[in-house]
Amino acid sequence: MIVNAEGQVLGRLASFVAKQALLGDEVIVVNAEKALVSGKGDMVRGKELEKLDIRNIGNTKKGPFHQKRPDKYVRKAVRGMLPWKKASGREAFKRIQVYIGIPEDVIKKVHNVGKIEIHNLDDMKKGLVEYTTVAEICKSIGGKW
Repeated sequence: MIVNAEGQVLGRLASFVAKQALLGDEVIVVNAEKALVSGKGDMVRGKELEKLDIRNIGNTKKGPFHQKRPDKYVRKAVRGMLPWKKASGREAFKRIQVYIGIPEDVIKKVHNVGKIEIHNLDDMKKGLVEYTTVAEICKSIGGKW
């Protein structure tokens, strides 16, 4: 199943993708940088910048690690919706792939998909007044892709 994240609220998208992966489907998310996060842009970016100050002072190699690329940011949000401490959650997480843009050649080559059929999930869209995109959040915290 290929899901288009453009114009989708990140939390709703993450819960849908997690549920499909738990049911046994391989899920590919494209256009991860165009997913939306609800709230005022300055407030959302400020919270993400505050998270960067959280560090393990004793050993920086032990995390917490903050994702700065949009594809990894969305994948981390999906991981939050899965039962990570159970084997079923970890196996479901392996069935999820997230991409920036729509890399048709990679999808055809790696995932053996003949005809690419992208699901837009229009029924899940919500009219947001104030929002920011995942790309804007990642750029504000130092992401380069």
